[in-house]
Amino acid sequence: MPNAQLAAVVRHSAASLREPLQRDRRALHERYAADGEAPRLLRQHRALIDRALRSLWKEAALPGSLALAAVGGYGRGELFPHSDVDLLVLLPWEPDAELKAKLEGLIGRLWDTGLEPGHGVRTIEECLFESAKDITVQTSLLEARWLAGSRSLYAAFTHAMREQLDPQHFFQSKRLEQEQRHGKYQESPYSLEPNLKEAPGGLRDLQVILWICRCAGLGENWMQLAARELITTVEARQLARYQKFLSELRIRLHYIAGRREDRLLFDYQSSLAAQLGFVDTPSKRASEQMMQRYYRTAKAITQLNTLLLQNIGVELLSSDDSPLEILNERFQAAHELLEARDADLFERQPGAILESFLLLQQHSELKGMGAPTLRALWRARAGIDARFRRDPANCAQFMQILQQPRGLVHALRRMNQYSILGRYLPAFGKIVGQMQYDLFHAYTVDQHILNVIRNLRRFTMIEFAHEYPQCSRLIAGFERHWLLYVAALFHDIAKGRGGDHSRLGMRDARGFCRLHGLTREDTELVAFLVEHHLTMSSVAQKRDLSDPDVIEAFARTAKTERRLTALYLLTVADVRGTSPKVWNAWKGKLLEDLFLLARRLLRGDGVGFEQDIQAKQEEALRLLRLYALSDEVKDRLWSELDVAYFLRHDAQDIAWQTRTLHYRVDTDRPVVKARLSPIGEGLQVMIYTRDQRDLFARICGYFEQINYSIADARIHTTGHGYALDTFLLLGPGNNPHYRDMISLIETDLAERLQRQTPLHPPTRGRVSRQLRHFPITPEVHIRPDEKGASYALSIIAGDRPGLLYAIALVLGKYDINLVTAKIVTLGERAEDVFLVSGEALAIPKTVLQLESDLLDALQLN
Repeated sequence: MPNAQLAAVVRHSAASLREPLQRDRRALHERYAADGEAPRLLRQHRALIDRALRSLWKEAALPGSLALAAVGGYGRGELFPHSDVDLLVLLPWEPDAELKAKLEGLIGRLWDTGLEPGHGVRTIEECLFESAKDITVQTSLLEARWLAGSRSLYAAFTHAMREQLDPQHFFQSKRLEQEQRHGKYQESPYSLEPNLKEAPGGLRDLQVILWICRCAGLGENWMQLAARELITTVEARQLARYQKFLSELRIRLHYIAGRREDRLLFDYQSSLAAQLGFVDTPSKRASEQMMQRYYRTAKAITQLNTLLLQNIGVELLSSDDSPLEILNERFQAAHELLEARDADLFERQPGAILESFLLLQQHSELKGMGAPTLRALWRARAGIDARFRRDPANCAQFMQILQQPRGLVHALRRMNQYSILGRYLPAFGKIVGQMQYDLFHAYTVDQHILNVIRNLRRFTMIEFAHEYPQCSRLIAGFERHWLLYVAALFHDIAKGRGGDHSRLGMRDARGFCRLHGLTREDTELVAFLVEHHLTMSSVAQKRDLSDPDVIEAFARTAKTERRLTALYLLTVADVRGTSPKVWNAWKGKLLEDLFLLARRLLRGDGVGFEQDIQAKQEEALRLLRLYALSDEVKDRLWSELDVAYFLRHDAQDIAWQTRTLHYRVDTDRPVVKARLSPIGEGLQVMIYTRDQRDLFARICGYFEQINYSIADARIHTTGHGYALDTFLLLGPGNNPHYRDMISLIETDLAERLQRQTPLHPPTRGRVSRQLRHFPITPEVHIRPDEKGASYALSIIAGDRPGLLYAIALVLGKYDINLVTAKIVTLGERAEDVFLVSGEALAIPKTVLQLESDLLDALQLN
């Protein structure tokens, strides 16, 4: 048959297969929706695709010497609804042009049929070469399964692969690969939107074990591993049950999303929970109940994964004559693992439970606990009861764990993983796996707490001193810095109970300190930190730090320099531990400025704002001289600036603006100047122009259009009626090209201000996934400030593009003048505070209408 005629026949064949394939897939979906049998769905889907592929292979009329094999997940028989169909076309030799054309036609037909193949076309020699240099390729080929074509070629391929396999190298490579993968997910399954395939405790952790065991010939399923005594029969059944649950979640996730999706996004959690039979209760949403089951499953999988990897490692890597090292009368070290010398040690001496974690901290050469010890630890955890917690020896051991110079974070994570930490601290046990629907935390409560302790610990480590030098210097001189770890353990421990979690957590912390023998002074420090762990962040981000009264009130709260230092360190660690999106350099500078101002006051120097202004001016003049400018260049501009300007700007900003404006103080054209922010992140933009109506709205509208967000705004009006405004801008994405935007912003914005272009209508902007599922009810409050000269406008709303512009339009409508703006974004939550003035604010009826219009502008749709 001529090639053109053959191609037409095959195209018709592909089209005739597509519709039945889609119909059969829909039938599988309907059957699964009725019975919920995950293993059956995976088997039947695999069989369906097998039949379709064999039919296409047959009709392609390829030489009989070729072979078609399923690899990867499809090879092991687990084909999820929208997973790729991984295929290997085995060749006995390099293909000629005619064979290449036929193979390309086959791959095209696979796509035409709707199979979405992930394919490779290789000879056996090429398979071996790629396998030797890439452990991922080797893993995929390890799961190969014959589908069609030459059985002898496929047999030769499997024999060659088996000959190439090095179980010890494979084990070490997969273990390292898992460590890297876990690092990508913060070593924890407790993300609020976890990846159920790749994250710790996900399906991949189960697959890793089976891959290694298949490579080493130790077994191909959980019961075979139990027969080899790598796990118990009970553990094998548990693993099968966990695997079935995760498979069921992934199948339903694919169907709900309509595509391959492995992340348990907020978009899908409610639908998944409903399909799995969870219902809302007065205290918990159905989705939260489902996620807590997921977290328990993932936690158990990480435990069993650790246990199995250790057993397999001993089987593959250790010799029988490995020397034992006696650590004390209760513990020994073997194969780089900690072992209890008696199987019933933890039952007889429950205090040895805490000692085991302490020994792991003290012996860095140990990689973990041996499998028998882990099992014994798990069985004995119920022995951690009220009597255990009151035992002074156990209290002393827990304090030793907190005070060790190394290994604290690993110890606490292990204790949490093995359910020891929650048994020892029952309040902590209540928040394990607890969701946080506040739109800025990215982790469960327990994981966030451990992240904060990790951040504090990093301040003490020389290798991380470059990250936050100020924090590293402060903690180095902070006596008994382990008290910060105690405060971190309790700062969010009371979340979910109702009421003020800071005050409730303070009571728990006091009880812990009394039980563990802390001095009155140390107890009061820990209690203060827990009660006020949100205070410093709130003051720094929402109050005017140029106001002496704000600094004095905050310093009175701190009372001593030691408490201030501790609160600063805890606050930085806490904000950094919420989510990668929440922390930025500007927030870091605000916290540092507040710390330094309050410390000066507590040291008895006074805030010294008058002296501070004089010092700023002298430093600004020094900087101007570096540009060969005389001291007199400042006179014209500075004569139009009041005290508030010098309080709100530092010397570098004053010098920069003076250098830019000294020769055009009375200019008729707007001046826009931008530079890379001195704090190391973002752009700083200065705008100088004759004051005009809707100026703030026009500026906000421009920044919205270029997709830049305002992190801070300092608004000032000179004595002769010019606006001198400074903005800190943050660009989109992880690596915005700030330098490339400077010239565009300077030219484009100046032109728009000169022309006073009409204001475009506000846009609602794209709402994030989180806000769609957990919307925030907008809040607007207008209150006179303490001095009665201005008004504080506070706004809480879901953040979105164009939000600040919409606010500015409403303020312009009422002729409200903006004095300062504190722009606070916490993940998807905006908490902005504006200092405003205007005649309309003195009329109560007008204020009510203004608040109503602002609420309308803040609505998401």
